[in-house]
Amino acid sequence: MKRRRGIIDRFEGDLAVVEFGEVMENIPKSRLPDKVVAGDVLWFYEDGRVEVDVEGKRRLSKEIDELMDELWED
Repeated sequence: MKRRRGIIDRFEGDLAVVEFGEVMENIPKSRLPDKVVAGDVLWFYEDGRVEVDVEGKRRLSKEIDELMDELWED
């Protein structure tokens, strides 16, 4: 089954702005799992299911932390 990975960028009213690579899409919050927050990594399946990728968010956070550490090194 095909799926695509998205990252919640922000919320605007009843919409979540989700980044799919270089493309941003507005997704109704009602289509998303409860209690998602900006920065969550999600899998969108062709059958309409949406799942939170907890491990994907952990990896993304670690990558961002490492980039920030490199940026602030003397």
